[in-house]
Amino acid sequence: MQSITELRAACAALPHSHETFPFDMTTLVFKVGGEGAKMYALTDVQGDPVTVSLKVTPERGEELRAAFPAVTPGYHLNKRHWITVTLDGRVPDELLRELIVGSHALVVRGMTRAQRTGLGL
Repeated sequence: MQSITELRAACAALPHSHETFPFDMTTLVFKVGGEGAKMYALTDVQGDPVTVSLKVTPERGEELRAAFPAVTPGYHLNKRHWITVTLDGRVPDELLRELIVGSHALVVRGMTRAQRTGLGL
């Protein structure tokens, strides 16, 4: 996965995921939920190379940063809970998809029971 198109497709496949541009016209944010939706991924649509920031547990973030030079602390985000992955082929596609799904799951887990029930999650 090395393109915005592939990243968008991977995120669009997740339940109740939608795209927004809340900050500017180049920062694409992927959120989950309806009213008060929460961010689980973001990317710069003009980035070269493409990067994506994803939510992770602090332990998983440390492990990934140690194992992959393409994984760095979240750019302009909480460095304990977010990573930024450069999509240049150094992180296997299967792992990247797992990280996207995991980021989505962490955000869903942080929602209230009523929010999750309302979304059927």
